[in-house]
Amino acid sequence: MKALLLCGGLVALTVTGCGDSRGPYGSTGEQRRDIVKAEHLYQKAVAEIADRDLVEAEALLRETLTYDLYHGPAHNNLGVILLGQAKLYDAAEEFEWARKLLPGNPEPRSNLAIALERGGRHSDALEAAQSALDVRPGHLGAIKTVAWITINEGHGDQTTISHLDAIVARAEQPEWRDWAFAHRLRLAEKLAP
Repeated sequence: MKALLLCGGLVALTVTGCGDSRGPYGSTGEQRRDIVKAEHLYQKAVAEIADRDLVEAEALLRETLTYDLYHGPAHNNLGVILLGQAKLYDAAEEFEWARKLLPGNPEPRSNLAIALERGGRHSDALEAAQSALDVRPGHLGAIKTVAWITINEGHGDQTTISHLDAIVARAEQPEWRDWAFAHRLRLAEKLAP
């Protein structure tokens, strides 16, 4: 009963999970690893994502992970698809896998931050987003995530203004530049003595 409460009561994001050790990809004892087959399936999934066939992409990503459980990009992309389906816990679990498998990549951390934010875990979300910047300082995606969460939470300081300035200067999408510019003006006014 105690283990059940730990699995269900706490939203702990771990790679090992609780309960059945088989998990969604089979037990590690039975895991066959075919990196070439996994990469081939992953590339097919990426093509399906580009074509916006997310159902097929999800199936291909899951199949990729049956051949190589340690394929970090497959975990990250599967997490993005699950996030789009509002399956926040499942998405966060995939981002945790990706974060551990891709330690120098800020994207799984930023994606995890978005999932946590949507799930109402604001301080954890900000911590995950900040870790993305720690891994790769200056990464625009991580800067956007940190700024977005900070603004969403109604917080902000001079560091947030610097992040908003970076978005205005570097973002390719006009929506992001407009968003950052508007919030920069409001925050600067709020912080003015």
